Parts: sequence; structure tokens; C-alpha cells
Amino acid sequence: MWYQPDYAHRLNIKDLDNCFFEMGSTAPPNEWRDSSLIIRATRNCPWNRCQFCNLYKGKKFEYRKVAELKKDIDAARLLLDEVKAASLKFGFNGEEENAWVRRQIKEAIIQGNPEIYWRDFADPGLLRLRMGNLECIVDWLGSGCKTAFLQDSNSLIMRTPELIEAIRYLKETFPTILRITSYARAKTCFKKPLAELKELHDAGLSRLHVGLESGCDEVLTEMQKGVTAEEHSIGTRKAMEAGISISEYVMPGLGGRKWSNIHALETARVLNEMNADFIRIRSLIISKNLPLFERCQTGEFEELSEDEVVDEIEQLIQNLNCRSYVLSDYISNLLFGVEGQLPQDKEKMLKIIEKYKARSPMEKLEFRLRQRLAIYRRMYGEKLMLKLDGLVKEAMESIQKEAPDAEARVNRAVSSLKQKFI
Repeated sequence: MWYQPDYAHRLNIKDLDNCFFEMGSTAPPNEWRDSSLIIRATRNCPWNRCQFCNLYKGKKFEYRKVAELKKDIDAARLLLDEVKAASLKFGFNGEEENAWVRRQIKEAIIQGNPEIYWRDFADPGLLRLRMGNLECIVDWLGSGCKTAFLQDSNSLIMRTPELIEAIRYLKETFPTILRITSYARAKTCFKKPLAELKELHDAGLSRLHVGLESGCDEVLTEMQKGVTAEEHSIGTRKAMEAGISISEYVMPGLGGRKWSNIHALETARVLNEMNADFIRIRSLIISKNLPLFERCQTGEFEELSEDEVVDEIEQLIQNLNCRSYVLSDYISNLLFGVEGQLPQDKEKMLKIIEKYKARSPMEKLEFRLRQRLAIYRRMYGEKLMLKLDGLVKEAMESIQKEAPDAEARVNRAVSSLKQKFI
């Protein structure tokens, strides 16, 4: 790490611990894209039994006290003020939309505070938190400080008066905030009284991201989702009645080969019934540390091929008759272009699927490999690990030669790449 004393900004905070705030690891893709402020309202997941999710396995769910949340919000305020001060110090305008300028500001703060941000001085865990905080606040400033996301998996489970107090304090501290969102379990929406949901909306809760995953009760039971399709529909429609925008997540492939057809049809039926603001496609990836992985190994669960998942998404969209906006913005998806406003964009989305399906077998294999490779490189950089690099090269060569084992080689390479997406 190099040091430039003339290009550094020293944090003007007496107790530096007061400018750091707790952050979890997950948020919806659009919240990262919008550079939302991240506030961790609860820790981990209160349900934590879903067979397709390992994010919180082995971690205990914890409520956080409102006083802790207020302290974190104050810390974010302090750090934001320092980022603005650094911006003005170096001749910028304090409202940085330019990515290059944001990098300069971030680097100036790192340079001016080596005991906080340099590897030689900081504990690795604290360093990750501090760098995450700094990046979050610098990018949030660039986005206009308009959006905030409450982590972790189900902050709606907080006692309503406490959640309202935290939301109001967040808005009072940052008057520029226009949207506050959170993940929520449908079962929590189902149990939460309508009056309380309305109070939360009035306080400033704008949107909930809810995982439907499937509208098929057999699939929900097998995956230990802990909610029925009817409960999900009632709960989310109640949240919408309260004025809260709903973003529903569906998981193509979750029914496996056994339930694929009914999974697509029943999911479309429930989505039509709810008519949520957004439908987000998040195709199943079975990583090796998932409970579902063992069932795949024994043959109890038959995983769909990527082309079969595409067929299932096609069937889902064909049967959607609602006014939701569909997105495919999750890294597990093969076809990111399947996006649009229903009903008017349905044919456009179906044509994207048809275009893929019209490719020759080798063209499909190359598309799949290149698509997954591009995602990996966006996440980890151009260089692949030695074993992974070998698998990708072998797969690409087999496509070019139209070898009989090309599909098997591509499947191995793609599977290895996708393991890194989780």
C-alpha cells in the first residue's frame, strides 16, 4: 500500500468506532445496483429450514435492539458527512455521480486513515466491515442517498412499534430517503395484522421482497418452506392492501423433474392471484453445501438441465395473466433478457426464449458456457483457478470440434462455475 500525504483525508471523528455500522452479506440485486444504504435490522433467518438455501445455516437468528440500530444509523450519518467533506476538500461537489470521482474519494479516506483501512494494522474481519461501510456510503452518496435496505432475511418479524421507531429514525436522520425496503417471509405477512402493516407503510416502509419460490404446495412441503401457497397469497395481498409494494421471487427448477410441470403452472396461478408489482426469476442452483445436494446424490431429487429450466420459464410466462413487471436479474439465470411489463411485453419475453431454443445444440452449449463465464469474471476477475480454467478450456475445445462428449464437458464446466455464484 502506498501513501500520499497530500492526497489524503483524515476522518474528523473523535471515536472512530462510532463511524462503523453492522452489515450483513445479502440484499436483492436491485438494491446493490441502486447503491442503497444497508442497515442490519436483524441477524440471520428466523426460519432457516429451506432445503435450497444455505446462507444462514448454523447461524442463530437474533433481534437487534432499536438502540443498536439508531447507533448504526448515526454511524452511517457520520461517515456520510466525512465522505462529503473529503469530496469538497478535493474540489468535487459533494454529490458524486461520477464513478472515477467516487474512487478518488474512497482512496483519499483510505490513505488518510491507515490504522483503520490498511491490512498491516486492521483485523481482517474488521477491515472487511470498514471497507464495506466506506464503499456503501461513497456509492450511496453517488446515488443521491435515496434508498435504504433493512437486512437480514425477515426484518418484518420485528415487533411493529420497534420497527416503526427504527424506520422513522432512519428517515429523520436522512431526509433524502425516498424508499425503504426489506426481505420478508410470506408467513410473517400472513400473521402480521393489516393495521400494523399500514402503520409500517405510513412510517416509511415502501417495499418487501418475498420469496414465493413455488405456488405448488407439494414443492413447498418438500423444500420445507414453512408456508402454503394460499397463506403466501393472502399474506402478500394483505401487505399490498396496506400500500406496501411487493417483489415476488420465483425459483424455476425447484420442483425438479418430478414436479416441473405443476410447479410452473401453480406458480403462475398464484402470481396471477397476487398481481404483485414485481416478479423476479431466480433459477435454482444446487451448491454442494445445500441440504438439497444430498438428495440429488441419492436420486431422490432429479435436477433439471439448463434447457429444461428454460422450458419451465417459458411455461411460466405463457401462463402469466397479471400486470407485474418481470425481471431476470439474478446471476443464476441463463437468459437475462427475459424482462418486461406484463401483459404488453409477454410476447417479447417469449421471443427471447424462442431465439435461444432455435439455436443449434452446439450454439446452445457455447452460449451457456460463455454466459456463465462472463458472470464469473464479473464477480472474480479475468483469471480462473487452475482446475476451473482447465475445465472451461476443455469444454470450449469440445464445442469447436463438435465432439460427442461436448455436452458433458460443458455441463461439468458450467456446474463448477455456478458453484462460485452462491
